[in-house]
Amino acid sequence: MFLTISTTGNSERPATDLGFLLHKHPEKAQTFSTSHGTAHVFYPEASAERCTAALLLEVDPVALVRRGKGKGRGGAPDAALAQYVNDRPYAASSLLSVAMSAVFKSALNGVCHARPERAQAPLPLRIEVPALPARGGAELVRKLFGPLGWTSVDAVAVPLDERFPEWGDSRYVRLVLEGELRLADALRQLYVLLPVLDDAKHYWVAPDEVDKLLRAGEGWLAAHPEQKLITSRYLSRRWGLTRQAMQRLELVRLAESDDLDVESIDNAVDETTDTEEKPLPLAEQRRTAILDALRAAGANRVLDLGCGQGQLVQALLKDAGFTQIVGVDVSMRALTIASRRLKLDRMGERQAGRVTLQQGSLTYTDKRLKGYDAAVLSEVIEHLDLPRLPALEYAVFGSARPRTVLVTTPNVEYNVRWESLPAGHARHGDHRFEWTRAEFRAWAREVAQRHGYGVEFVPVGPDDPEVGPPTQMAVFTMTAADGSPTRSRDGSGNPSTNESTNETGKEAKAA
Repeated sequence: MFLTISTTGNSERPATDLGFLLHKHPEKAQTFSTSHGTAHVFYPEASAERCTAALLLEVDPVALVRRGKGKGRGGAPDAALAQYVNDRPYAASSLLSVAMSAVFKSALNGVCHARPERAQAPLPLRIEVPALPARGGAELVRKLFGPLGWTSVDAVAVPLDERFPEWGDSRYVRLVLEGELRLADALRQLYVLLPVLDDAKHYWVAPDEVDKLLRAGEGWLAAHPEQKLITSRYLSRRWGLTRQAMQRLELVRLAESDDLDVESIDNAVDETTDTEEKPLPLAEQRRTAILDALRAAGANRVLDLGCGQGQLVQALLKDAGFTQIVGVDVSMRALTIASRRLKLDRMGERQAGRVTLQQGSLTYTDKRLKGYDAAVLSEVIEHLDLPRLPALEYAVFGSARPRTVLVTTPNVEYNVRWESLPAGHARHGDHRFEWTRAEFRAWAREVAQRHGYGVEFVPVGPDDPEVGPPTQMAVFTMTAADGSPTRSRDGSGNPSTNESTNETGKEAKAA
């Protein structure tokens, strides 16, 4: 498995600067161990006028089978059909991409402390891959590399046997790319497109592959005319991951077209933007009130609906009494941040078994949300347009029907107490509305009456005698057929939280 990278230069800007960019000295032949073989980096030629770096990967077919358990993991059909005799040691594939990311990691990231200006500047490059499997032929190779700034994309099909031309061409091409590009951009393109053309990966495609694809595709994938094919093949046609990647790429495209940051479009709620008091942030007080209410309700299996960046999920995990925690959000960016916050990739098996993060819209019924003790909608409803609230109401109270539902939302009356908040402004730019205490209570009582819940109201934060608390919380408790509250796990009735109003559905109807 072989790849060469060449550049030209002169006495003022010598071609041997390629060694600085790749962090590999031209006068040395270096060897690196990889999970499936040995990678060698050497320079067949190195002068001020022309320099060529070669990456040779010796694949150990036995290691490949052992790691893949002989089943073609990741969709490698050749490894599945012929475990020890196949093209993997000779044809560029995801094995070469992984070796590139390990051996040329700094170059892929565009980092060069010795020659930073060279790392950021385009270079005259010639990249050659003698044997590249291409499911789609030479024409697909040109479609993939053609829009990426190369002046020449030479993809020549390799015949099955030159002695028997009537047999036709193989699925391999000899690829030569020429043009002026940043070295980091060229390497990232190869990192993505080599396994795409091979249409197979030698390892299991996990959710973190979406992040890898978007990092490597930054600056070119969002606008690529073959974006869908690239994304689908890179993610081994896993539809859920492909959909996530396509959604995030669309956000990138929209942001670029409007000259905006992606964050300004996919505005997952960051609790640090809430107007908070010091030294006890309102967000922290809100989480404490929610945890207290969940414990009082005897809830063990909890849904965090609209979990955002995972602050509440993180707090729930610290209490062993919550045995199953599911965070749901429509924003994949928010779920990615939540996963990193929780360190799910490094979490122990037992702890990881307690938590699940999943994408979903709260305005649609979802059978995955049924059967839980409690659901939390913390600072969520105000982010919906008012006409969509009935859909959320039915999805949570009518379909999922947890025994306890906690809803928190800002109290707009309290906004006058925020000195830094201009008059008439909402606390967050994405809030569609903010309710008074009377408006929130009226809505909550109607919901409780329609769906067979009792409701009580709990102030969160300092309860101002004139304008009330900064956050208002409704605690909904499912009632039995006779109208009495259902029993919690400890055998008690209603949760023993601080209540300012306590009304069952029947009482609300009488009112």
